[in-house]
Amino acid sequence: MNNWETIIGLEIHAQLSTESKIFCGCSTRFGDEPNANTCPVCLGLPGALPVLNRRVIELGARAALALGLQIQERSIFARKNYFYPDLPKGYQISQYDEPFSMNGTLEIMTAARDEAGHARDWKPMTVGITRLHLEEDAGKNVHEGLPDVERYSYIDLNRAGTPLAEIVTEPDFRSSWEAYDYVNHVRRALQWVGASEADMEKGNLRCEANVSIRRKGDKAFGTKVELKNLNSVRFMQKAIEFEVERHIKTLESGGRLNQETRLWDERANETRPMRSKEEAHDYRYFPEPDLPPLVVSSDLINRVQASMPELPGPRAKRFTEQYGLSFADASQLTSDRSLADYYEAAVEASGGNARATTNWIRSELLRELENAGLAADKSPVPAVELGALVRMIDEGTISGKQGKDVLVEMFRSGKPAAAIVEERGLIQVSDTGEIDGVIDEVIAANPKQVEQFRGGKEGLFGFFVGQVMKASKGKANPKIVNERLRQKLK
Repeated sequence: MNNWETIIGLEIHAQLSTESKIFCGCSTRFGDEPNANTCPVCLGLPGALPVLNRRVIELGARAALALGLQIQERSIFARKNYFYPDLPKGYQISQYDEPFSMNGTLEIMTAARDEAGHARDWKPMTVGITRLHLEEDAGKNVHEGLPDVERYSYIDLNRAGTPLAEIVTEPDFRSSWEAYDYVNHVRRALQWVGASEADMEKGNLRCEANVSIRRKGDKAFGTKVELKNLNSVRFMQKAIEFEVERHIKTLESGGRLNQETRLWDERANETRPMRSKEEAHDYRYFPEPDLPPLVVSSDLINRVQASMPELPGPRAKRFTEQYGLSFADASQLTSDRSLADYYEAAVEASGGNARATTNWIRSELLRELENAGLAADKSPVPAVELGALVRMIDEGTISGKQGKDVLVEMFRSGKPAAAIVEERGLIQVSDTGEIDGVIDEVIAANPKQVEQFRGGKEGLFGFFVGQVMKASKGKANPKIVNERLRQKLK
């Protein structure tokens, strides 16, 4: 590995979040009966003409601006010719030499990983994005779960014609983990601005990696292999690692690499050949005769730009500066836009205790949300109520341990923190006179332990704390108990 340099370029296909397809009115709804959402346009029937969906342009612009790309005033749709069973027209309407947007730069955070995959030493990295162009998706060949699949292939054309943004980078990545961090960054950005659900399980975000290696110090690129249709960021990372090792072993043993497309076999944990790699001329691109040039006005771009939210990268940076969070905390809290909004509302409701709010969200609330399969904006515990709970603990009304039980009940019932605390009689006793009385009783009841503690057996202090908390039925303020008990035991 020390003698070789890895070169990686990435392509991401993201389905834009429209209700209808790019060139017809058919639904893009996921999970419907096969071939239910089709019409003469997406079936490629003779005489059917495409009509561009305006919403595709608006969402494409949001995606492009979120990734630092320049939207072109004029772009051209082209026919990309190839023949697959799930491509009924025999061509795909895409873009080639005049794409929708191009020449972008994007700053991401990336980190090396240890053997267990844990990140260390996060640092910024600038990625060049060559282009984001618009195109239609193909259908889907189905090879399992249906009768006689060993004899037949089934074709579902519900996906044919769904709008895609294809995002192509420069070959800027030098490790599989840099590629991994980039895809996660793009996925989050597209979700953040509402351009795409970017749900890889539903197939509305797919990755392809172009991988080659070269001797360190060489300027020419090596033979490139394309890893196709990777439906998991982790699978992509593992596939790249496998390919790099395969390339090195092949070249160092005197072998020769073929330029080809390969698929990742997740069961065997290896790639396997799919076909020889096509070049652009193999697709015989030419302008789509049934669509005029796409002209995007500066007014539309300005309108979209004005509607854009604060992006996740800048917001995470602001969280570290404004709230004093670590990069790991800020990254998790900005992993989803609704979670970031929830956090800021909760901090404000807590009276500005950013650190405690962070801890309660990360350690307690996110566990409950994950178990329930909910996003932050669907939480039964509103942000203002989580902030109220943090404030009650800060003020000594309840203890942190009691707060955990209260949060679980808030999540279950939807009741406010104050109502649960009152119902359960959980309000802490912070009156020093009352606490002193309980402490005196405990000391009087345990003379032997008092003598041992004063003789140097410091470990008994926890015993006394437990006895006081038990005598007060858990209501005594632990901080005050510790302070008063230590004074009295002296």
